[in-house]
Amino acid sequence: MPVKKAAFKALRQSTKRAAHNRKIKSDIAALVRKVRKSIEVKDSAAAQQWLLQAVKKFDKASQKGLIKKNTAARKKSRLSKAVAAIAKK
Repeated sequence: MPVKKAAFKALRQSTKRAAHNRKIKSDIAALVRKVRKSIEVKDSAAAQQWLLQAVKKFDKASQKGLIKKNTAARKKSRLSKAVAAIAKK
């Protein structure tokens, strides 16, 4: 445990930020699961709707530095490609 007052504050802040970041990452994972599930059942409209929300979350998270820019781009691209594939059929 920290001894100094400033160290206690830093620990509080760190814990709070970690919880916030974990929540955002969890939300992103949930949206990706929903997109994948919609793709699986070949529901193009639902997949497109969930994809838009997922893209927004990816953009926001990469902008804040929570995930790397290229990681967000790669995941958005793969999801978009999968949604486009079922929309075409």
